[in-house]
Amino acid sequence: MNLVVKAEQRQEWMREVTAFGDAFLAGLKDGPAFNASGPEPGSLEIDGQQHDLTSLLKRFKEQVVNQGLNPASGGHLGYIPGGGLYASAMADYLAAITNEYAGVRFGSPGAVQIEHEVLRWIGGQFGFPEAGTVGNLTSGGSIANLIAITAARDRHEVLKNGSSRHTVYVSEQAHHCILKAFRITGLGDTLFRMIPLDERHRMRPEAMRKQIEADLAEGLQPFMVIASAGTTDTGAVDPLDVLADLAEEYAMWFHVDAAYGGFFIMVDALKPLFRGIERAQSLVVDPHKGLFLPYGVGAVLVRDAEAVLKSHHYTPNYLQDALDVSFPDSPADLSPELTKHFRGLRVWLPLQIHGDAPFADALARTVELTHYFRDQVELRGFKIGPPPDLSVSYFWYPAQANNLGSDDDFNARLMTLMHQDGDVFHSSTTVGGRFVIRVAVLCFRTTRSTIDRSLAMIDRCMLQASGK
Repeated sequence: MNLVVKAEQRQEWMREVTAFGDAFLAGLKDGPAFNASGPEPGSLEIDGQQHDLTSLLKRFKEQVVNQGLNPASGGHLGYIPGGGLYASAMADYLAAITNEYAGVRFGSPGAVQIEHEVLRWIGGQFGFPEAGTVGNLTSGGSIANLIAITAARDRHEVLKNGSSRHTVYVSEQAHHCILKAFRITGLGDTLFRMIPLDERHRMRPEAMRKQIEADLAEGLQPFMVIASAGTTDTGAVDPLDVLADLAEEYAMWFHVDAAYGGFFIMVDALKPLFRGIERAQSLVVDPHKGLFLPYGVGAVLVRDAEAVLKSHHYTPNYLQDALDVSFPDSPADLSPELTKHFRGLRVWLPLQIHGDAPFADALARTVELTHYFRDQVELRGFKIGPPPDLSVSYFWYPAQANNLGSDDDFNARLMTLMHQDGDVFHSSTTVGGRFVIRVAVLCFRTTRSTIDRSLAMIDRCMLQASGK
């Protein structure tokens, strides 16, 4: 066998792969969401020999698909799940088989135009103006946040003026990729101000103003506000409009990390939560979360094209044929990436096939299911966190009040038992120093019966944890 595969062989392989995919999807409804074990040692090694596809698919199923989390399952209620739309899988096949290069417009003007159209559509959801806004489809929220923070750094000339004198205002629940981005961009000694939160885990604007004034009195330079539109721990949406006012008043860059929660703006009843997001200088949102796509596509929008180009635009000699000022900016001009997967197709194709409405409907259902779950665990004697803004919440059992030991120890034991069961997957976090269990509903395959399965699992594990 050589690397050129004949049509008959391709068709045989595709039949096998399609059958594998169909069987996988058929098993999602009743299959477990988590298996705590891992692959057998040596089961996936590359030995340099030829193997038939049938045996490789068998190994893939046993050693990869059946191990750890099942992120495509509606029972993945732990971290921030996505779902894995079938139309996106088709798009990824088309992107790979055609091998379109989506980094420079000269190489594939159609692929780059699709990326621009996806970003234009995303910007439209958030009220970003087409004129002056640039964007990029990235591997996820980490690189998207990195691009935005780099643009803010260069617009405010932070490195030139000394980053140790600059202050950033952020929630203690900001995603850790924000802190990583500051380290990577050379801003590790920037002064971070963790703004106190209200009872709904949202930043308190009055506390921020007080901190800004204190910093100014010390001769420091406030330069950036980072708000969240859906934190990972609790799903909180900060008061964006008021924070935008503060950023404007003190001439700061206003960035919104909406990686998880941004696309909930498509739900009419939730739009008021996002008032002010259209005023951000930069915005991050993940289609592989709120649009239920397979992992590997985030998005960043920035109003200041000049700042982004200053960070990323280069014109090497070997690309002199690609220079044409009549073209829009190439994705490679707006990102650290030069070699770039054709990510736009995995967003563009589902939106063209399904239209907007099914996405909004699915997002609305995740909120309804979150509230149903909260009501049911509360009836079982659990304590629950404050009413969630979106589809993430948390709960814990008051073990000490029921003579079952300390709350944290009992809930940690309960979490371990739930993971060992694995029928439905939840995760834990720490909120206000308390060990709590999270529910995160963000999969179009999650239904009320999924939530009922989760509750049944919790009932089983509670009996074990209580020693009954």
